[in-house]
Amino acid sequence: MDRFLRGLARFTDGYLKVLPLLGKAVPDRPNAPLVLEVARRTRVAPDVVALRLVGDGPLPAWQPGCHLDLHLPSGLRRQYSLCGDPADRDGYRIAVRRVGAGSAEVHDLPTGTRITVRGPRNAFPFVAGGPVLFVAGGIGITAILPMVQASRRDGLDWRLVYVGRARAMPFLDELPDDRVEVRTGRSADLLRDAHPEGAVYCCGPPSMLDAVRRDFASARLHFERFSPPPVVDGRPFSLELRRSGVVLPVPADRSALDVLKDLRPDVPYSCRQGFCGTCEVGGVRVCVQRPTGDRLVLEDL
Repeated sequence: MDRFLRGLARFTDGYLKVLPLLGKAVPDRPNAPLVLEVARRTRVAPDVVALRLVGDGPLPAWQPGCHLDLHLPSGLRRQYSLCGDPADRDGYRIAVRRVGAGSAEVHDLPTGTRITVRGPRNAFPFVAGGPVLFVAGGIGITAILPMVQASRRDGLDWRLVYVGRARAMPFLDELPDDRVEVRTGRSADLLRDAHPEGAVYCCGPPSMLDAVRRDFASARLHFERFSPPPVVDGRPFSLELRRSGVVLPVPADRSALDVLKDLRPDVPYSCRQGFCGTCEVGGVRVCVQRPTGDRLVLEDL
């Protein structure tokens, strides 16, 4: 079956390449590169800017939980959740908090800038059903906001706990007052309104996710991380770069990506959570993957 699927993928890619030569239209490929223009920049919080990105025509459809991979002019690649209206096919909205080099570059992009993106892709799908408790920490509201809007539209039983460092939090003006609890500073008892038979969707910093996972150990918990989970119960192994002949020792408490970055600081990566694929080399995702044996081999490096 695996061989069949690989052959089918090769056939499909070849078929799509031949279509333009035959005068045929190529169907939408959500993961193919798109070149979009920064049409509008809006400051939605003191350290958060929202961008509207538009193309030359209708954009690929997306659902709550989807994100874009931005290929920035500097060569950096970063992921940002789509936080606009899925029904708006004329443009995408993302919102970015300034926290590092990539986000600072996004903040400084002037209107009119054309930028390459990949997506939309969904690693945090929302299955509409109630009752639902949403928990958002800071900029994590970007992934949660479209889910909230979909729940409002569909008449679901839902609540949102929105936690931030200060009251100036992004998109408060787009949230209804009657089902949203806004908290500032450190917050406990995030799951007070969680229904025992309901679902919880959470996006925020690691401390928030750890607290929610500890207090709501259920298959109905869905979450998205800002940063990679720590390496737990890891064991050392060797990372072999087959093309260059280099072998690197990877300690038990580090990832292959961490060690590879020491040697090659320009190696591309983005989310470090295992789902984006930016750092994939020869089918191996060096941000999180560990070998079953003593050696992980990257054929293309």
